[in-house]
Amino acid sequence: MIKLRLKRFGKKRETSFRIVACNSTSRRDGRPLQELGFYNPRTKETRLDTDALRARLEQGAQPSDAVRTLLERGGLLTKSVRPAEVIGKLKQEEARKKAATEAKAAAKAEAEAKASEAAAEEAPAEEAPAEA
Repeated sequence: MIKLRLKRFGKKRETSFRIVACNSTSRRDGRPLQELGFYNPRTKETRLDTDALRARLEQGAQPSDAVRTLLERGGLLTKSVRPAEVIGKLKQEEARKKAATEAKAAAKAEAEAKASEAAAEEAPAEEAPAEA
């Protein structure tokens, strides 16, 4: 299977990436089948060979997540919701609901504690039995 992915190059801590088409089993920085663009994350500079990219996508090449976002920004792909994003959003929503219910329960327990303290203060104290 042909993958569209990023190939790292440049100095240490000054990396840039080339968008390449390569076999899915080849190494990240191995010899690519074709170089299709360039991306510099520091300056956000992106250059895409749109004709070659369209040809590779029509042949069935699968872009990696990073390359997919670059292609979406470049207008070559339409933005689509990926299953991982849907699952992540569902988990976030569940966590928010759980936190809200826990906060409500804590507030209710605190209110009950204050009410019981107030009731204890208002109740008359029992008199001690007289010693004879």
